Amino acid sequence: METAVDDSSQRSLDRRNAEFWNELCGTGLARAIGITDVTTESLRRFDDAYFGMYPYLMDYVTPYALNGKKVLEIGLGYGTLGQRLVERGADYHGLDISPGPVMMMRYRLQQLGRQPNVREGSALEMPYDAETFDYVYSIGCLHHTGNLQRAIAEVHRVLKLGGRSIIMLYNRHSFRQIVRVTLPRWREWLNRRKAKVLSGEDVRAMYDTNSVGEAAPHTDYVTRQEAGRLFAGFSRVCIDVQNFDSFWLPGRILFIPRENCLNNIGRVLGLDLYITAVKRETS
Repeated sequence: METAVDDSSQRSLDRRNAEFWNELCGTGLARAIGITDVTTESLRRFDDAYFGMYPYLMDYVTPYALNGKKVLEIGLGYGTLGQRLVERGADYHGLDISPGPVMMMRYRLQQLGRQPNVREGSALEMPYDAETFDYVYSIGCLHHTGNLQRAIAEVHRVLKLGGRSIIMLYNRHSFRQIVRVTLPRWREWLNRRKAKVLSGEDVRAMYDTNSVGEAAPHTDYVTRQEAGRLFAGFSRVCIDVQNFDSFWLPGRILFIPRENCLNNIGRVLGLDLYITAVKRETS
């Protein structure tokens, strides 16, 4: 996990993040399945494809009685998760640093006849009072802020006593990181000569790029142990490992599709950490 950026750099990063993430996260998937508009049918097709890729995601929604609960989502993307939260009866609120995702989520809510309680703003300075929400969801957003510890402190602040957060962060001990980042660096060190080592931008591009191939401005990767420390202010913390890449066995003798890995090696060396953390019930 990188050290948090200073205030001047943070302002610059916020501007770059607002510009980069204005292109909806999920645009690549939408294009891959031929979606070029935002009709109800097109959004349904996108949502089906999205949950087909991440079949475990609803496991972090369906166990909870969200009906009437105040739920905040941070980082809105195409609005897929947000719509599911609304459909489960949540009093939904959304926050994103970019106008594009905010507009998409407001559009979805209006189509559902719901109040569009969606704001443009930073996860590092959330425009909400303390102890406002029963649940906070953030899937793949906070590790882009530049100050992960501060973002998690903000999640803690806006949660009610006994409230629950479900946060996804990238796993620094994933199979992808080990094979493509850690091992090449070890080879370079052991051989005492320059090897092909990915730059920080190259590594970020393995995770998030826009439609012209630019990498996300900033990304943090954390271990389970680091995640545990980041969420030390919560009373109960559960960390799951999810998601995986397709890959070839050495010598390209056999191709292993990612869906074959999700319920086995993906639960150990997967790309993502899903952290469920409950705020203490007494202050």
